[in-house]
Amino acid sequence: MDAKGFFTDIKLVPVVTLERHENAVDLALCLRDAGIRAIEVTLRTESALKAIELIADAVPDVHVGAGSVRVAEQISMVRERGAQFAVSPGHSQSLINQVKAAGMPFVPGAATATEMLALRESGYSLVKFFPAELLGGTKMLKALSAPLPEIRFFPTGGISADLVQDYLKLGCVSCVGGSWFIPVELLEAKRFNDIKTLTQSALQLSHV
Repeated sequence: MDAKGFFTDIKLVPVVTLERHENAVDLALCLRDAGIRAIEVTLRTESALKAIELIADAVPDVHVGAGSVRVAEQISMVRERGAQFAVSPGHSQSLINQVKAAGMPFVPGAATATEMLALRESGYSLVKFFPAELLGGTKMLKALSAPLPEIRFFPTGGISADLVQDYLKLGCVSCVGGSWFIPVELLEAKRFNDIKTLTQSALQLSHV
């Protein structure tokens, strides 16, 4: 399922890597209280699935999704834990088949015009652009959007407070993902009020 409609009016999505699921609910609550409406929990740690489950149960007014999805089997795993959307750094036919069967909003990744055309033929108009800065950043997105006006982008990777407005000012960008407002040291120290303050500042920057 194309996730373009899922992220309507959502401009900033925290990309969260949790080493300890015990921090999941407190982090989600502070992000929610700051004004965040969707959280992407990456499947990069052993705690990720449990973290998704905890957030889905305890913070139902925030959309929780799974990021770094790599294989089709992960779709059913995250769906069972309560994930409402999935994001991948790339895509494969088996992934596309599985998310369609599950009826899950999905943001597949693409870095080239060829990949984006193929995804468009499969029904996807919103694509993840990762790692955004290493792939050319806003200049690359401007270049790609000219011949591909139907494609909308969800860039992540290397985006900071200094860059977020440059991305969101592009008409081809629906939302951005980032983690600069959730520093690891603050998360590990459970300084959730400080994370909330940083997130509020990030959200203010996203209003362009």
